[in-house]
Amino acid sequence: EIGDQLPSLTLEPIDQADLVLYANASGDQNPIHIDQTFAKKSGLPDVIAHGMLIMSYLGRLLTNFIPQSSIKNFTVQFSNMTHLNQQVICTGKVLEKNSIDDKEVVTISLKVEDLQGERKIIGQAIINSDL
Repeated sequence: EIGDQLPSLTLEPIDQADLVLYANASGDQNPIHIDQTFAKKSGLPDVIAHGMLIMSYLGRLLTNFIPQSSIKNFTVQFSNMTHLNQQVICTGKVLEKNSIDDKEVVTISLKVEDLQGERKIIGQAIINSDL
């Protein structure tokens, strides 16, 4: 129903191993994500998480309750960097129900924040409602 909240997803703090594993899996070897010295020379306090890694957590939030094949559209806007050792919480809320190409769909607002409430990502997903 409109206004319903998805069960939130709270992740463990992001650590260096997470970043190295993601860098290797994705091919994104940008040193600001894996090289502390480079990150600091670039003006950052430490390495930062890949934005797409944090976005993938929203994908996990969605697929915890629907099949991946039901996701018709998934868009995000990156707001703030996620730093090493930060813990993030992913949440979602049903915004509206519509019909697209004669199929019922649900629009879900998505958000990733750290424990202090700093927004990392906002987004939306459109999913088939025939679940």
